[in-house]
Amino acid sequence: MGWDGGVKLIVGLGNPGVEYQFTPHNLGFLAIDRIAGNLGVDVRNRQCRALTARAVIADQAVLLAKPETFMNLSGVSVRELVQEYEAKPESDLIVIQDELDFPLGTLRIHTRRSSAGHNGIESIIAALGTQDFLRIRIGVAPERKVGDGESYLLAPMRKADLKVVDGILDTAEEAVKVILKDGPAAAMNRFNRKED
Repeated sequence: MGWDGGVKLIVGLGNPGVEYQFTPHNLGFLAIDRIAGNLGVDVRNRQCRALTARAVIADQAVLLAKPETFMNLSGVSVRELVQEYEAKPESDLIVIQDELDFPLGTLRIHTRRSSAGHNGIESIIAALGTQDFLRIRIGVAPERKVGDGESYLLAPMRKADLKVVDGILDTAEEAVKVILKDGPAAAMNRFNRKED
């Protein structure tokens, strides 16, 4: 599989900086790190204001990317990546994000949705001029209300939560594989089942 055709962009959202590393808002970054680690690649090439790595998943050439623009400007980096790789957002872009609307440990795959108040997604929609791209939304909502969402999202996760996150990162990696191998519809059928 050459790099001349159809590269899939897999972008995890987060904030750069060690103080943000294990915060709920960085689950996108953590998912990219998990995928890269299992593929034996390092996400460290700098391009389009992101750290990137090339890899192959399910026989597809992919670019793993972690924008370095800070969450609220994620779209700046994603737009540059889309232009650089002549990617079509509706078929070539997968964005992995944290989702405060879902309980910690849940995962859903969606497309053509509003940002639901997620600043990173808001920025990407504005930069690309479309909502039509695939999102893997990883739930981070705590069991009970803790302060305001913003401070919770940017505070380090507790040990118990990190255990749950560890499992959901594997699920996110699996979701990416299923999307690339069997297509988004198959992945939605499999991962968007309602829990009993």
